[in-house]
Amino acid sequence: MIEIPTDLPADLVPLSWLIGVWEGTGVIDYEADGRTFSGEFAHSVSFSHDGGDFLNYSARAWLLDGDDRRPLVSETGYWRVPRPATDADAGPALLPPTEAAPPRTADDVETLRTAEGGFPLEVSLAHSNGVLELYLGQVRGPRIDLASDAVVRTAGAKPYASATRIYGLVDDHLLWAWDIAAFGRELASHASARLARAE
Repeated sequence: MIEIPTDLPADLVPLSWLIGVWEGTGVIDYEADGRTFSGEFAHSVSFSHDGGDFLNYSARAWLLDGDDRRPLVSETGYWRVPRPATDADAGPALLPPTEAAPPRTADDVETLRTAEGGFPLEVSLAHSNGVLELYLGQVRGPRIDLASDAVVRTAGAKPYASATRIYGLVDDHLLWAWDIAAFGRELASHASARLARAE
């Protein structure tokens, strides 16, 4: 059962089922650059909110090799249902709003619904290895589909061009799959996991 926190901003209601810490395992299976990357990994994902109209996101993963756990890339970022910015919104940078805004309601959020029956979604992620991603997509009930709109890499980051991600709530578990285009290869399956909500 999904419980919606009473202090949740209206814009986050479509994403409310994600809130919490999720832990579990997954598998990597990707061929690129003349190599096969495969194995099982442990994964911990956190979605939280601090009163803003976005979810805070962080994820850590460890490759499992017998009793050894080797750290993989960590991610941090923000998930939000986008809407046009107004004078009541802060930014850019630390610029304050120039007018007060009334609290947003479920009716306000409903105006954002897409023709497919979901809500638009923007996800911005920073990876610990020097990759930044902007995903655009949609949340429809307990399913999220994302595709990268932009990928920015530092000079030292490995070749990585694009990605898609799918998340879904199935039998009270968070399932996800991540396809990537890396090392000059076209978009292909890369990793997937099944996570349970941590107590």
